[in-house]
Amino acid sequence: MGPTGAGKTDLALELAGSRAFEIINVDSAQIYRHMDIGTAKPSRECLRAVPHRLIDIREPHETYSAAEFCRDALQQMASSTARGKIPLLVGGTMFYFHALEHGIDILPGANRALRERLTRRARRAGWPALHRQLASVDPTSAARIDPNDGQRIQRALEVYLLAGIPLGSAGVSAGQAPYRICKLALSPSNRADLHRRIASRFSCMLEQGLLEEVRGLLRRREMTADCAALRIVGYRQAVEYLRGKVGYNEMMEKAVASTRQLAKRQLTWLRNQRGVVWMDSFHASQCPGCGNLALTYLVEKLADRNFS
Repeated sequence: MGPTGAGKTDLALELAGSRAFEIINVDSAQIYRHMDIGTAKPSRECLRAVPHRLIDIREPHETYSAAEFCRDALQQMASSTARGKIPLLVGGTMFYFHALEHGIDILPGANRALRERLTRRARRAGWPALHRQLASVDPTSAARIDPNDGQRIQRALEVYLLAGIPLGSAGVSAGQAPYRICKLALSPSNRADLHRRIASRFSCMLEQGLLEEVRGLLRRREMTADCAALRIVGYRQAVEYLRGKVGYNEMMEKAVASTRQLAKRQLTWLRNQRGVVWMDSFHASQCPGCGNLALTYLVEKLADRNFS
């Protein structure tokens, strides 16, 4: 686990090189096909050499819930362990990790009329306004949901309005992973280093063709303004630029600022978790070409916690 831009993928690839691990994606953006650059997805060559489960499993206009993730991840974990491998779950979608470890509540089903009403309100007032409403009735959910994440804001408000209780209190728990879990968090010890890396990475995405990737998404007939994929950090700002709502420099500033806010929320969530083994991401990458460093570091950390 770790904040965006911390180097999780690089470390995971080193670990997978030992052949003891099989990687399962825990990134709600990398599930989408045709969205490679802005999600920092591993290259095609990399994915051929080191397969990642649960990458490219949905079209950009489709939805994917935490409950679906738990179902799919548990299937992949069972498949890996049956082959004598260790499932290595890698990503930054913290709610997916939480749902997998603790189970996910069985919630009220979708209510089309209510969703349409919330969507119309969002078009008039904006998702941040509905986020403020959510914060007044379900502050816990609001704290972990981005003010522009319409899909999750809508669902949290829907549950509250249908069940009369906060999202985290609804239903009964189901789907908990029947595994002994070692939680590893990768993050730089110096926050300024992470901020520099985030800014540099977005610049690289633009150089690699992020705007062309977004243009391709907007040309897809089934894509609408309400698609969750277009609200992902980086994509949302690129869409604003391509539609003439902001200039190029403002797009860059807003994308970097939003990514830093995302990283802050991820770190806040991680610090509240029990039993996390912390690793300094820049320490773990200070030995170029040393393919065994990450594995050695991991083994040492696991030994400290008596994991065999």
